[in-house]
Amino acid sequence: MMGSIIFEEIKIGMISSYSKVIGEKDVFGFSEITGDRNPLHLDANYASETIFGKRVAHGMLCGSLFSTIFGSQFPGEGCVYLEQNLSFRKPIFFNDQVVATVEVAEIDYERRIVMFETKCEVGDYTVIVGSAKILMPKK
Repeated sequence: MMGSIIFEEIKIGMISSYSKVIGEKDVFGFSEITGDRNPLHLDANYASETIFGKRVAHGMLCGSLFSTIFGSQFPGEGCVYLEQNLSFRKPIFFNDQVVATVEVAEIDYERRIVMFETKCEVGDYTVIVGSAKILMPKK
């Protein structure tokens, strides 16, 4: 699903996804923006000695892909991101293709709030799960 959708068209079960390959440039850029310079993300020698055996992407970098969906495609223009919770289940490595998906779980018609289930997957693995709350604009 692409583009903006108005509140009155949203139905429980609607789904939207966004896919991105997370590369070294993305990880280093995210580190620069946030100040998170954990060597687990940036230093291959350090990361090789961890339980992961190599560098991993920031979980929050991948979790931020939900913002791409909400602000740019579904629901899209004018919505306000009120809340997000995340659980990081598996590591995301450099050059993994992450597919972020949101699904409408509940709709509060009186307050114009839509609750979503959110997840990120890499191949057959779910790497992040959570939920989000979005405020929809008036017409």
